[in-house]
Amino acid sequence: MGYAIHVFVCENERADDHPRGCCTARGSNLIRAWFKDSLCRHGISEGNRVNGTSCLDFCEVGPTIVVYPEGVWYSPKTRDDVEEIVTRHFLTGEVVERLRLR
Repeated sequence: MGYAIHVFVCENERADDHPRGCCTARGSNLIRAWFKDSLCRHGISEGNRVNGTSCLDFCEVGPTIVVYPEGVWYSPKTRDDVEEIVTRHFLTGEVVERLRLR
């Protein structure tokens, strides 16, 4: 049981004046929707999963995602970033270094 690819998208919410900010204010809900859409368009939604989650603790650079089983952390900001992660990482196994968090 489990998923071949499991993406967790931080959807934590904080007060607008919180010094660390939050991923939701930076568009993480859209990021999650774009991942789901992209997986469907590429025909790879079956057996894979995209979930929203609470804080992943990289608030200052969010929105933050983590991709399992590899445990690769990314900070996609645009629909193009999401598409690049799907086409390069999910379809070919190549980590997208320019979006990777370390």
